[in-house]
This record gives sequence, C-alpha cells and structure tokens, in this order.
Amino acid sequence: MITKREIIDQARKLGFDDVGFTTADAFETQQKVLSERQENYAWLKEKGMDLQQGTDPKSTFPEAKSIIVLVKSYFSHSIPASLVGKFGRCYIDDDRVTRGGQYRRTKAFCDFLSENEIETKIPANLPHRLAAARAGLGTFGKNCLIYSNKVARQSSWIIVLGVVVNCEFEPDEPTLIENCPKWCKNTCLVACPTNALIGPRNIDPRKCISFLSYYGDGITPLELRAPMGMWVYGCDRCQNVCPRNEAWLAQAHPINPVVEGRAADFELTKLLHMDVDYFKKQIWPHMFYMSADEIWRWKMNVARVMGNSHDSFYIPHLEKAFCENSDERVKGMAAWALGCIGGSRALGVLNKILKESVGMPRKEIIQALEMIFNG
Repeated sequence: MITKREIIDQARKLGFDDVGFTTADAFETQQKVLSERQENYAWLKEKGMDLQQGTDPKSTFPEAKSIIVLVKSYFSHSIPASLVGKFGRCYIDDDRVTRGGQYRRTKAFCDFLSENEIETKIPANLPHRLAAARAGLGTFGKNCLIYSNKVARQSSWIIVLGVVVNCEFEPDEPTLIENCPKWCKNTCLVACPTNALIGPRNIDPRKCISFLSYYGDGITPLELRAPMGMWVYGCDRCQNVCPRNEAWLAQAHPINPVVEGRAADFELTKLLHMDVDYFKKQIWPHMFYMSADEIWRWKMNVARVMGNSHDSFYIPHLEKAFCENSDERVKGMAAWALGCIGGSRALGVLNKILKESVGMPRKEIIQALEMIFNG
C-alpha cells in the first residue's frame, strides 16, 4: 500500500505547501456548535449546503476511513493597488471555474490516489478548517480562521482542502487550539466594522461583509452601508489587522501577473455599467458566487463603494446608473451614494431624479437629500 511519505511527496511535487492526515470520525464538537447556532446558518441549508451532514464524512462517503488535508497559500503574490481593499484576496485569483492551477493540482492529486487504488471524495460541506487543525496543520484564530503551523509565516492566508479517502492512515497529532497572543486584545473582533464577530470563534455570517456582498437579499441595510466601506466583493479586514498575519503582510511579494492582466476589468465604473455579456466573459469566470441574474448585487455594491469613497468623480456615473437600471436596489443605492458624496452637483442630480421616482428609490432619494442638508 502507498505510504504517507509518498503521498506527502506527491502533494508537494504538485505544489501544495503542507499535508496532514486525520481520521474520518465525525466532528462532534462542530455538530454541537451548529446545533447551538442554527439560526445563523439556516440560509446555507436553504441554498443546498447542509453543514450538519458534513460533520460526518461517512454520511456522504460510507467507506471513509481517513481525511488527507492539503494546504496552499493563496497570498504568495501581491495584487495591483487598484484591487487592494476592494476585493478579498482569496477570490482575486480563484480559478475553479476556469480550471486553473488549484483545480489542476487537486485533480492531479486525486488521480494519483486513484492510480494507487484509493477512492476519494471532497465534500463541500466538510468542516475543512477543523479537519486541518485535527490533522495538525494549524491553529484557530478568534476570527474563526485557521492559521498555518508552517505555511506563509504561520498566517491565515491559506486554503485548506480535506480529501476524504477509503484507506486508513495513521493520524497526525491534532492542534485543536486557539493560538492568538494574549496581548492582542481581540483586535479582529474590535476591528470588524459590522460586528459580525460576536465573540472569539463565533461569527454571525449574516453580518459578515463577505456574506453581505454576495449573498445578502434586498438592498443593503442602511446601518451597514458605511461600515462595509470600500469592499465590493469579500473582505479581509479581520486578517489585515491580525498581528499573526503581520510578518507575511510585511514581506515583499512579486505581483500576480494573471491578476495584473485583468485588473482593468474590475474598474468600478466598468462594473457599475456592465451588461450581462461583459459580466459573463470578464467577471463571472473569476468571481462566480453571483450569477448573471444577480448582476444587480454587483452594481449595488459598486454604487455603495462609490458613495463611501466621497469622490465627486463618480457623480455622473451614479446618475447614469440610476437612469439606466430598472432594479430598485441599484437605483436606491445610487441615490444613497449621491447623498454620501454630497455637494451641489449631487444635490442637483438628486432633485432631478426625484421628480419621476416612486417607491423605494424615492424614499432613498429623500434620505439622501436629508443627508446633504444635514451636512
């Protein structure tokens, strides 16, 4: 039978940064956590992701005996300044749809195991981070993320992937602990602008900027728009402020040539005015959590970001977006953004579009006018 050493060597040869092994036993502690926080995660089950089922690998793969966990840093290159602080780093070079490097590495690894008569399954609902800690590959942060024991200077800028197999391997020593320095004083919790981190290792995903940017229903609640800041898609706030990530952030990284080559496609005005064809060709292959039917959410997010920029350059673009979109959520956010930017030009636009507006957009225009008048 193939050995752990041979599997580790092959994984590293394929480009994975670390490898660990754990049992395929049920994750009982996670079962308890999910039971206690059902309200926070009910939306995932509605979308077809049963996290409770995923806590027992044998529920989807009865022959499961071990889990091989793979680790890869997704932050080995820097990204263009125009994208920093607007798009989460883990999404910026996500090549699963285009079947790029990560897809090919994972497929090659599973093919290698198959050639050695080992069956594999990678359940999306498996608690992959918990599997990584149980395999001795990392420890937890109060922000609910996993921090590598070896990769990227022990930072959280990693992807972990649990491969469930029907072959038993000796498990590695677990590192199931929270390992934040005592002097940190809950930096990530305090820094979360939407208060999604409600306690150490306790998050309400419905308040997370990442969730709000690509899953939130309806127009973004008024009280969350300013706190969401300049994030269009995803958020790295809790990672950027974390002292455990400081060493990796301080290191110089070469620019990602792939991302650099398509950075212009994600310019805010292009996103605000994009049509379905542009979205499908330029955007969706790289950031695919929203479908073409949800292009309104992209435009709403961009309008919010423009408002939070307080840059008068965007005023004509927001006016155009209000007029060219039929979706009330885009119209409403464009009006709010104009109110945030303020000034006589924005005031003129708001008064102009108020005349023929009804419903929610009209309400947003009136609120925006009040923002300007109350200064």
